[in-house]
Amino acid sequence: MTDFALSFDAIAAQYASARPGYPAELFTTVEELTGAPLTGRRVLDVGAGTGIATRQLLDRGARVIAVEPGPGMGAQLHTTLPQVPLVRATGEALPFADGRADLVTYAQSWHWTDPQRSVPEALRVLRPGGALALWWNVPDSPWSAAQEKRLATRVPGHHGFGVAVDTEHLIKDAAPATTRIHRRLTWTRELTLDAHLAHLGSRSYFAALGPDGAAPLLAEEREHLLRIFPDGQVQEHYTVELTVALKPPAATG
Repeated sequence: MTDFALSFDAIAAQYASARPGYPAELFTTVEELTGAPLTGRRVLDVGAGTGIATRQLLDRGARVIAVEPGPGMGAQLHTTLPQVPLVRATGEALPFADGRADLVTYAQSWHWTDPQRSVPEALRVLRPGGALALWWNVPDSPWSAAQEKRLATRVPGHHGFGVAVDTEHLIKDAAPATTRIHRRLTWTRELTLDAHLAHLGSRSYFAALGPDGAAPLLAEEREHLLRIFPDGQVQEHYTVELTVALKPPAATG
């Protein structure tokens, strides 16, 4: 867990209100790829943050335990989802017994872990035949690509949003016996320019700057975006990058 990852604690409420969720198609696809509905399944949502994906998993009927190392993010999750068990831990050291879970999920968070440690840990706590599911919202439009280029030259520590992660090779290296499946899904949300800037400000590298450091950069982005969206309504287009790794079933005979 890096300092950038822990910087989210200072803006947990903003993160909870500004970050996008995920399309219903994502959870349907997870069900299809793992061979069972989410209803009643034991899910460990690791790097749960403020509980954005946790809530959507609950809405699909899953029995979710949230795992979040950041005290501020965890407190925000507990405030909005007090019924969800919350464990403060990282993906590299999950405090659960072997075979505890049907599904381990990482929503927009697996890139903060060391795959050589987090993948074996996920497989350890999964039952035979269980699954590890990783996904990211990746901005996918010409204007958002131009925005990322601007930020890369202006913001210290900029590393993009929904960073491209080579999940196939990283999981294969850590757990070659798994079956790995990748899917891409697209979706769009419309929001106000102020809401988009709040979303932008919730990224780790803006959070690390603090309000005074982030304000002039966000003001510059407002001017750029008003040329594209003069009515103040922004359309954010995303590709969801989803990877599912299936743990082999138990040997028979």
